[in-house]
Amino acid sequence: MSKDELTEEYNPQKRVDEFAKLEPEFWKHKKLEDLNKDEWEALCDGCGKCCLNKIEIGGKVKFTNTYCRFLDCKSCLCKIYEHRFEVVPDCRDITLEAVREKPRWMPKTCAYWLLDNGYDLPEWHPLITKRAASVTEANMSLVGRNLVNETEVKDYENHIVDWQDL
Repeated sequence: MSKDELTEEYNPQKRVDEFAKLEPEFWKHKKLEDLNKDEWEALCDGCGKCCLNKIEIGGKVKFTNTYCRFLDCKSCLCKIYEHRFEVVPDCRDITLEAVREKPRWMPKTCAYWLLDNGYDLPEWHPLITKRAASVTEANMSLVGRNLVNETEVKDYENHIVDWQDL
């Protein structure tokens, strides 16, 4: 199987249903550095925004409407999540260091960034609603946006977006 043939089926609600195994409201009394792997993964709301390509201009990170070729734009999840670093060498791991990196490259709605900066999870977050669809219903995912697969892009500067939730 070639690297381009790797695909994994993800069911966003099945992922959210797994949150029932976690300590209730763990994010309210634990620091990011104290989370276990499952708690860390559960903080991801599944919006897909971290899979947008970004460019740095004048010391500021600019988001584009171009996305990684392995992003499933219907579920907003990675098609090759378990293999992403093998297949995409420049894929960024969401680590504590990445969350705190300056300039900020995480979307301002990102749970990791919000919690690390003293904010609570938004009301639409799946850990609050227990529903994966709440992210899209709140217009916080990439679903329904004008997106371009990175394989179709030559000049990322022509694809810079200024969406309010980035």
